[in-house]
Amino acid sequence: MPAELSPEHLRRICPPERFHFQSTAELPHTDEIIGQPRGTRAIEFGIGIKSPGFHIYIMGPAGTGRETAVARFLRQRAVHEPTPPDWVYVYNFAEPRCPRALSLPPGLGSRFRDDMRTLVEDLQRELPRAFEAESYTHAAEAIQRKLEDENNALFASLQAQATARHFTFVQTPSGPAPAPMLEGGQVMPPEMYESLPDEARKQLDETRRDLQDALEDALRLAHQRQKAAQRQLRELQRQVAASVVDREVADFRETYAAVAGVLSYLDEVRADILDHVDIFLPREGEQPAEGPPTRPGDPSGVRRYAVNLLVDNSKTQGAPVVVADNPTYSYLMGRIEHEVRYGALVTDFTLVKGGDLHRANGGYLVIHAPNLLSDPFAWYALKRTLQNRRIAIEEVDTRAPVVPTLVLEPEPIPLDVKVILLGSPQLYALLYEGDEEFRETFSVRADFDVEMERTPENEQQIALFVAARCRQEGLPHFDPTGVAKVVEFASRLAGDQNRLSTRFGDIADLVHEAAYWAQQNGHTLVTAEDVNRALEEQVYRSNMLEERERALVRDGILFIDTEGQVVGQVNGLAAVLQIGDYAFGQPQRITARTFMGRLGIVNIEREVALAGPIHNKGVMILTGYLGGQYAQDQPLTLSAQITFEQSYGGIEGDSASSAELYALISSLSGIPLRQDIAVTGSVNQRGEVQPIGAVTEKIEGFYAVCKVRGLTGTQGVMIPAANVRHLMLREEVVQAVAEGKFHVWPVRTIDEGLELLTGLPAGERGPDGSYPEGTIHHAVQKRLREWAEGMARFERPIGGS
Repeated sequence: MPAELSPEHLRRICPPERFHFQSTAELPHTDEIIGQPRGTRAIEFGIGIKSPGFHIYIMGPAGTGRETAVARFLRQRAVHEPTPPDWVYVYNFAEPRCPRALSLPPGLGSRFRDDMRTLVEDLQRELPRAFEAESYTHAAEAIQRKLEDENNALFASLQAQATARHFTFVQTPSGPAPAPMLEGGQVMPPEMYESLPDEARKQLDETRRDLQDALEDALRLAHQRQKAAQRQLRELQRQVAASVVDREVADFRETYAAVAGVLSYLDEVRADILDHVDIFLPREGEQPAEGPPTRPGDPSGVRRYAVNLLVDNSKTQGAPVVVADNPTYSYLMGRIEHEVRYGALVTDFTLVKGGDLHRANGGYLVIHAPNLLSDPFAWYALKRTLQNRRIAIEEVDTRAPVVPTLVLEPEPIPLDVKVILLGSPQLYALLYEGDEEFRETFSVRADFDVEMERTPENEQQIALFVAARCRQEGLPHFDPTGVAKVVEFASRLAGDQNRLSTRFGDIADLVHEAAYWAQQNGHTLVTAEDVNRALEEQVYRSNMLEERERALVRDGILFIDTEGQVVGQVNGLAAVLQIGDYAFGQPQRITARTFMGRLGIVNIEREVALAGPIHNKGVMILTGYLGGQYAQDQPLTLSAQITFEQSYGGIEGDSASSAELYALISSLSGIPLRQDIAVTGSVNQRGEVQPIGAVTEKIEGFYAVCKVRGLTGTQGVMIPAANVRHLMLREEVVQAVAEGKFHVWPVRTIDEGLELLTGLPAGERGPDGSYPEGTIHHAVQKRLREWAEGMARFERPIGGS
């Protein structure tokens, strides 16, 4: 008969004396990833190798603190790496549709933007002043006077020629024209001209033609002189403007002397300003402009000289680490914004906005894979961008009711980034098998485990984690007793006395809740009392359904016996109900009825399609056990039915197969089983009891049933011996065991379990294949032999010998 487990085996305690501090405030800061040596090594390899395609996929379940730990880990290393440059977009004077990208040393981008804004404002002030200066006015007036004097002399000479030939010039709808004069200086009337003799009219017409040719020559010469004067004025304007522009630009050209792209851009700006000086000058009756116009899409204005600061690394220390909170296409790749003007969408280079890739360029970008894949455009764009190693901002079809008047194609920016995807193992397998580009792009896989070894070093890591959360959230710190309870909670989460969970999201929640109760209790440090209170409150908030189930047992609605003995009936611990983050065990009555026949073992749940494949496999294993145990020298002739009573939902898993076997053997032997003992564990064909999952919750479930029905001191649970290491029972259950009110027995074989449930020896097979009288196996063998002989008699043909 198996020995009962002592309280020390039911929960591994963390001694507070293990921690050499009075408060977690004394502990140092750490940026290491806790409990993930394999994953950390893979990440270090991934960020260390610079070859294309070696981006990282961190694989593990949510709640392990991947994002926080990875971002902190990356920032610790990124701070020692070079800070990447700033990036700006400026107007492309040669091709306005394609804004030009400029790279500047970190911190110079914002300065360059401000310098260009200042330059425009200074020119809007200084250029009008320069053109109002006396030196420019006198020079311009001299050019104008010279033009007027030359034209006056030209037309005076022409008039003298006409007068000498008795002609003058009159204004007609088509311009000036020569006309004959009378002696008194009046223009000859048309009727007089018509009354002249033919010869006289002919002479007048010849003179008119000569003078008309001379007039046209004069007008042509005047026009040429006008254009020459305009050229002189423009050249004068350029000289005046150049002196102002050069003076204003000279100061900050030295600042950007080492930035070749900026110097060439400034040369283009200078040339463009000299070609468009008039946009800096107020029109007649207007006041001088102040600052660039705010309307986009106006390439004729001074807005073209603005600088669009796309990436500003002035406050970045080392390489940037960006966590993409919303990795849609626009937020990841950048976007081109538009404004509606007169019913049309307008844009320009100043409305180009950077994305997470731009901000992470030169560093690291962390993305949750499920969020990224929710936007197919973003996923495909990211793969293309990483393969091409440049970021291209493109227009995206927004199905807007208006069409853009201009489609921009900003110059792509070179990309140097390490992308870290966070996702589940299932998603990794799906991408790896279904997306060849994924395999080529994300060549480094980092596995994050949900648990780690429970060593003193890792228990200390839990303490460091608690200290970090308290500092970050401004929570009261923990004393050693509080940390010890958190360690025990982590072990319970792992479901193993020798392991600690790395589900740091759940651990962080407990830290927050315990800190709250410490504050409510007026404690300056969080103690074990506060942690226990937090755990109790967590249970209370989540266990309403469990309490209803227990009430049904207490009131006799759900049939669960916790006293006495019954043939063919056992309390099985197979079901664990999971509601969100809370799980509890639910004992169920399992019954077996056996009788003569050849149907074998009939699983009622299977017959009504309520059993899953693993459960059905467990039931079928029972036939193998019975055959090996009792049918070596006789046929296995029986019919049996097994069922979970009052079970109306699906059943899956084999953790009740040992209980089903106990019920079968009890029914076959006619020996009753103790009802104050619940059973869990699977069984193989050799009769060995195998470990199962959620053993802690199952024990606690039966304890709660016994508690509402009344603890007798004999009740307990029988578990697989291999599950002892997985026990992290609540302190209430451990205390009940210590007081002898409840018991936990480990068993290795079905024989051990039978002896505990019946109080009789199981029996060992003798050399002749039989079992000693008075044993359980003997009773079963005897019953099966009787049935085999009975079936033979019933099946013998009538009249046969």
